[in-house]
Amino acid sequence: METQRASLSLGRWSLWLLLLGLVLPSASAQALSYRDAVLRAVDQLNERSSEAYLYRLLELDPPPKDDEGLGTQKPVSFTVKETVCPKTTQQSPEQCDFKEKGLVKQCVGTVTLYQIRGDFDITCNDIQSVGLFRRLWDSLRRGGRKILGKVKSIGQRIKDIFR
Repeated sequence: METQRASLSLGRWSLWLLLLGLVLPSASAQALSYRDAVLRAVDQLNERSSEAYLYRLLELDPPPKDDEGLGTQKPVSFTVKETVCPKTTQQSPEQCDFKEKGLVKQCVGTVTLYQIRGDFDITCNDIQSVGLFRRLWDSLRRGGRKILGKVKSIGQRIKDIFR
C-alpha cells in the first residue's frame, strides 16, 4: 500500500515537472539582443546574396522603444558595407575588414528576437540611391527652415513698426 502511494506521488511530481518544462521556455529558446538579431539577419543576407564578397554591419539605428514579446516583429534600420572577404571564406563577416571603396547598402525591415526561429524580412538598397533622396529631403528641410526664419523676421519687423 505504501509503495502504491509513493508511486502515485512520484507520478504526480513527474507530471508537474513535465508541465512545467512545457510552460517555461528552454535554455535554447532565449531571447536575442537587438544587435544579435540584426547580426543574424546580416549573416542570412550574406548567405542568400549572389554577390562575391561578404557584407558587414556598418551602422545600426537605435532599437524601437516598444517592449513586446520575443515573437513580435521589431522594425530595424541599419547600414552594411562590403568587406574584403570573399563569400567562399569561412570567416565571420565581423572578422573581415571593410573594402576601401566597398559598396554600402541601407537596409530596413523587421526581425524577431526569438533565438530559435529568428525570422527576418529585410530589404537592402545601394546607399547611393537612398542618399540622393535623403540629400534632397535634407535640402528641402533646410530651405524650409530658412524661409520660416525669414517670415518670422519679417513678422517681427511688422510688429515693431506698429508698436
